[in-house]
Parts: sequence; C-alpha cells; structure tokens
Amino acid sequence: MSGDDTAGGLVGHPATARLFHAGQRVRQWDTARPWALDTAVVVTIFLVFCLPALPHDGDPPDTPIPFAWPPLAEMLLFQAALLVPLWWRRRAPLAAFHAVMAAFVVELAVGVLLRADVALLVAVYSLVLHAPLRRLPWAVPASIATFVLLVIHLSTVLPVGDVIFLLLSIGVAAAALGFAVRIRRAQLAALRDRARQLEIERDQRSRLVAASERARMAREMHDIVGHSLAVIIALADGGAYAVDVAPERGKEALNLIGDTSRRSLGELRRILGVLRERAEAPDLSPQPRIADLDSLCRRVRAAGPQVEYQSAGELDALDLGVQLAAYRIAQEALTNILKHAGPRTRVRMALRIDGTRLRIMIRDTGPPDAADRPAPPGEPGHGLIGMRERAGLYGGTVAAGPAPGGGWNVAADLDLTPHETPPHEPEGDPT
Repeated sequence: MSGDDTAGGLVGHPATARLFHAGQRVRQWDTARPWALDTAVVVTIFLVFCLPALPHDGDPPDTPIPFAWPPLAEMLLFQAALLVPLWWRRRAPLAAFHAVMAAFVVELAVGVLLRADVALLVAVYSLVLHAPLRRLPWAVPASIATFVLLVIHLSTVLPVGDVIFLLLSIGVAAAALGFAVRIRRAQLAALRDRARQLEIERDQRSRLVAASERARMAREMHDIVGHSLAVIIALADGGAYAVDVAPERGKEALNLIGDTSRRSLGELRRILGVLRERAEAPDLSPQPRIADLDSLCRRVRAAGPQVEYQSAGELDALDLGVQLAAYRIAQEALTNILKHAGPRTRVRMALRIDGTRLRIMIRDTGPPDAADRPAPPGEPGHGLIGMRERAGLYGGTVAAGPAPGGGWNVAADLDLTPHETPPHEPEGDPT
C-alpha cells in the first residue's frame, strides 16, 4: 500500500474525524476558559507523578542514585514550587521556565530528586512552543548551569558519557516536540491566512466579473434604447406631420413604430432576463450581425434620412464578435445622426475589408441649415465611449468629428487578425 493510500485512509477514517472534532472542542473550550487547561495540566501532573510519592515512612527509596528522601512538608513545598509556575507556562513561558529551573536547582543543592521534576520538561516544552523566538537565548545560561549540576551529581553512579547522553536525549526530545508543534501551528495559521486571501481574491474576481458584465449590459441597453427611441421619435414626428397631408404615410409610420418597439422590447427582455438570472432556459436568439445592417438602414430611412449603404469583401465570414462590434458601432453612429442631424440629412455608410482591417466609414451631410445641428459636447458621450470600447476589444480605433464641407464623420477600423474571443462579447453567446 502506498503512502498516499495510507494518508487517505487516515484522513477519512472515523477515528481521525473524532479526534479532529475533539481537538476543535478542546481549542474552543480553552479559548473561552484559558486558565482551565493550565489547571488541568497541573492537576494531571500532581495526580500522576506527585500523589504516588506522598505516602512514605521517611526512608529514601531504594535507588542507586544518592539522593535524600525529604519529609512530607518539604516534599509538598518542592512539588508546589515545581508545579505552580506551570499555570503561567503559556502567558509568561520564560518566567515560568526560570521559576521551575530555580526550584529544581534548589533540590539539587539539598540532594533531593522528585518525580515532580517532570515539570522541568513541561516548562522546556512550553518555553519552546510559546515564547518569542528572540527570547529563547535567555534560557540558555540557566539550562547549561542546570545541565552541569546534574552531570556532576549523577556522574558518581553512572559514566559521564551515559549521563550526558541521557540528559541531552530527554531535553532535546522536549524541545523538539515544542518546535514540532510550533511549526505545525505556524503552517496551519499560514494555510488559514492563505485560505482567507483566496476567498478575498475570489470575491474580488467575482465583483470584477460582475462589474464587467454590468458594463457590457449597459452598453447593450444604451445601443438598443438609444437607437430605438431615436427612430421612434423621428417616426412619430414624421407621422404627426403626415396625418394631415398623407394619412397613409402616418399609418405606415405607426406600423414602423410598433415594429421597432417590439424588436427593442424583445432585446431588452433578453438582457434583463440575464440580469435577473432566471431559472428557465435563456433566449437563444442570435446577436445582430453585419447582414442585419440592411434592415437597420431601412428603419433609419423610414425615419426620414436618406441612407446609402455599401459593403465590400466577405463580411459574412468574419468572426461573430467582430460582426457584433461593427453592427453596434454603425447603430450608434446612425442613432447620433438621427439625434443631431435630423430626418432631412443624407448618410453614406461603407464597410470594407482592407487586408487585416475592417474599415467602417459613416458620414452625414448634416441638416439643411447647419445652424440647426447642436454643438457637440466638450466631453465624449456614452455612445462614443461605447464605440471606442467595442473597437478596442479588437485592437481598433474610432475617430469622430466634423466632416469637411459640413456634416459629421465617423471612421472606425477593427483588427481581423485571429485572436481569442473577447471576454465581454463571447463568440456566439446570445447574452
């Protein structure tokens, strides 16, 4: 069986899960009652190591090590001196270590050795685990002094090499255990910090994606609503004028207003359906393409302007994202013409493939009276910004400004070099 299989079995084993949950409950309990665990440690050491040594008749134990067996009161005093500092082993580990070490040195001085001296190993473990690393060297002098005293006392009955090996093994084991637990806790803390950081990054990515999607939806709604309302307003104005002169033209204008409104309402429902994240199946109607520019020009002509549309090259074979961008740029330019030049203008629109670039040129002659055209704003509006953003998705640019001889000119070009699908306009994605 491989190590991975063994680890996987341990991770999923019920006993491992129970131990993990028990450890979590102990940590929660310790967090709520920080003194309780320290009290439990002191009481456990007393019950296991100190209490069995209390009933004695005053004679020293039968051991080869020449240490005295103190009276009961003196033994209790030494045990208290060793155990009580352990209450502060986590809050003041260095002070607790020195207090335990001092009690142990006093024992050695009077020739006493007790089972409660195991508190010294607990103090070493706690010091390594809880004390700041920069303060650990302060424990070295006391450790060396105690080590030398123990070697001197024990070397009378054991070889010096064996005494040194025994004391180093016990001390290093306690310190190594403290370092191992400390490193493990640091690793867990780093993993928790990393998990929190990943959650923050995930939330930030989600917010960025949501913001990008909202921006895309805003552009779509601007294109749809702006163009449709401009056409509807022009048709309504023309229809109102034609009611008295040519009633059939007024009826035609009303029919066109209804068609434009229904088409715009359908596109708005599609976009709002995505925003609402409806559970039912989404509308899979295709996005507008360059082929739809003919119907767009017919709607604009119905509003009054004379529109001349020319195309050159295999436009229908272009990437669907490029076609959508070209359609929206042309739609926005025609919408601006309706807004600013009015229904009595002439428009020339041309799309052609020039090598690896798609050229879009839209020019109007302006209103019959140039003074009727409002002055362009000092800052670019949302429409021009949207056109530039769409062109920028395909490495293109948009230039707009007054045309020589009057009117307004919009020139855009898009890069047709194969590239990845833009993140905000997925190829073939109806939403």
